[in-house]
Parts: sequence; C-alpha cells; structure tokens
Amino acid sequence: MILKRLLIPLASLALGFAPASAQAPAHRPAGGNWNAVVNVTPAGTRVVGNPQAKVRLTEYVSYTCPHCAHFEAASAAQLHLVFVAGGKGSIEVRHIVRDPVDMAIALLTNCVPPARFFVLHEAFMRQQDKWVARLQTMSEGQQKRWNNGDNGSRMRAIASDLQFYDFVSGLGLGRVAADRCLSDGKLAERIAAQTRDAAAAGVDSTPTFAIDGTILAGTHDWATLAPQLAARM
Repeated sequence: MILKRLLIPLASLALGFAPASAQAPAHRPAGGNWNAVVNVTPAGTRVVGNPQAKVRLTEYVSYTCPHCAHFEAASAAQLHLVFVAGGKGSIEVRHIVRDPVDMAIALLTNCVPPARFFVLHEAFMRQQDKWVARLQTMSEGQQKRWNNGDNGSRMRAIASDLQFYDFVSGLGLGRVAADRCLSDGKLAERIAAQTRDAAAAGVDSTPTFAIDGTILAGTHDWATLAPQLAARM
C-alpha cells in the first residue's frame, strides 16, 4: 500500500498555537450511547466517547488522503457501534494538513459545535471521491486564487470552487457561518499546530494511529488496526 506523505512544508504551517478550552468530563449519556458525547481537548482536537474509556484511539488523518477515506468507509460502523457506543473506547481526530483544501475543510468541520464535528467530518470523508473529482476540472486561474491573498480569501475561494458551501449547508452550516469559519485565523493556527505536533511525534503519513498515546508503527488501515483494538478491549 502506498501511503500519502505530507505534501506541504511544515514551515508553511508556522502559525502559532492558541489552546482551546477543555470541556469537563461528561456523565453517561441518556440511553447509554457514548457516541452522543464529544469533548474538546486543550489542543482543540475532538474526542467522541467516554472520557474515561479503557482504550483511546487517536486517528491522524487528512481530508485529501484517499487512504483516510477508505479507512473511514471500512471502519466507521464497527468503531461507533462496538468500540465507542458502550463506553469502552473513545476516538480522537487529529488533523494532518497536507494542502490548502485540507485546511479549508478542517476549518469548516472544526468551527461547528463539538457535537456536530463528527457529522461533518464523516460526511467529507465519505464524499471525498465527489469533491476530489472537481479538483481535476479547476482552471489555472482558480488554483491561483487558492494560493494568493489573505488566508480567509483563499479559503473562501476553495469553498466556492469546490461547492463546499452547498455541501455544508445541507449539513446545517449556512453561508454566513461558513464564511466566519473560513476566516477564523485562530482556528487555523490550532489546526496547523496539530500537524506540527504530529510531525514532532514522528507521524509522516496518513492515516496513522495511536492507542493510548502510543503510535502504532506499520498500522495504516482497518484490517491491521482492528485486531490491535480487540486485543485491548
């Protein structure tokens, strides 16, 4: 399997770091399904599941990585219905920003209330083939807009050209709110910091996984991850 390496220099992500506010540990949700509980870590990452879960899975993923989309399709049902729902496991998503499109999507998924993050996150992953196909039709002029001007203008151009506004509108994020997300410089800094922190930890391809903080060498798909989770449950 050919893994997707980071496509942009980490120096280009040197935007600084402003920690997000951590949320207090949640009590067991009504109905007992921990998929309803999403918390935000001090680093701004989203975690679904029991904050005191026995096993914590961390996913280092990129929205423009096809292997990440394949992992999402193969793993989602088992991870949410078996791993998270009963409270034994939790899932944290850490962003690896490989290109401007990655950043635009991460801004859109991270600016909604925490409980909505995984809805948008999974939708972008599952529809990746459709919006990636639009990349093949972009003109040179459109692509120049993505790399010139202030960050907010670049992100809004990407969202417009790739029809992200229509996509997130169907998921409850309107145009005005989406524009605020795409222009949020502090949020962009926190997302960029996740990529820098991942590189410092030795992550250089996506997807990469960690269990309870330990990165799993040679594990990059559901087939190799599943038995390692099962052994710890």
